[in-house]
Amino acid sequence: MQRGKTTSPGCSVTARALQVLEAFTPAHPVLRLAEISRHSGLPLSTAHRLVKQLTGWGALERDAEGNYRIGLRLWEIASLAPRGLGLRETALPYLSDLGQITRENVQLAVREDLSVVYVERLAGSGAVQVLTRVGGRFALTPTGVGLVLLAYAPADVQERALALPLARHTERTLRSPDRIRRVLAEVRRTGVAVSDRQVTMDAVSVAAPVHGPENNVVAAVSVVAHADSANPHALAPLVQVAARGISRSLGARLQSRVD
Repeated sequence: MQRGKTTSPGCSVTARALQVLEAFTPAHPVLRLAEISRHSGLPLSTAHRLVKQLTGWGALERDAEGNYRIGLRLWEIASLAPRGLGLRETALPYLSDLGQITRENVQLAVREDLSVVYVERLAGSGAVQVLTRVGGRFALTPTGVGLVLLAYAPADVQERALALPLARHTERTLRSPDRIRRVLAEVRRTGVAVSDRQVTMDAVSVAAPVHGPENNVVAAVSVVAHADSANPHALAPLVQVAARGISRSLGARLQSRVD
């Protein structure tokens, strides 16, 4: 199935190069030239020229069998993003402590428009399986980190998110905009979001906001645990302590009390 957009006559070289890079996905991390052409929607000759240039620069790598994959040069550039590697490095000691205490999955995420982007994930021993991956995206409304990030987002962002078709992941997935608005108000009141079996029926997520130097919410931390054995009320203060530690390391000025 073709994933790329059909190339228009006025499409810039930059846009076409991005189409080449977008052809690579978690499901298809390694592609041959013909597959890149098909998935990007570009003519084979155009794809060949762009792939050659991107490989020469280091954005793509080619193996001995003629397969292409994303190159390390892109990782070097991406590491400069302040909400990426820099945030991750600041947060990692607190995430590690939270993971050791809970022995569950620990996640750090930011909002990119109407999606959650996961910056880090640490898997606990015997922890529940999750659908997320570092660098992956997910919808805002069904996830704990997404509910936190949406709760503190501008009103227009909230309304745009709630206007989207809301996918049903499980029988407990919230899909009513009015119900989600009430949940977001509760998140702002308590400083904690709980997503109970909204993504999978065996997992519950407890999340809290991370504040930046201007005390604005820049990220969210969560613990994802087995729904049949986790106690969200016990996990909440642990997640809040980790989120506050990251916030202070980022320069936020917060009250010392944990809600």
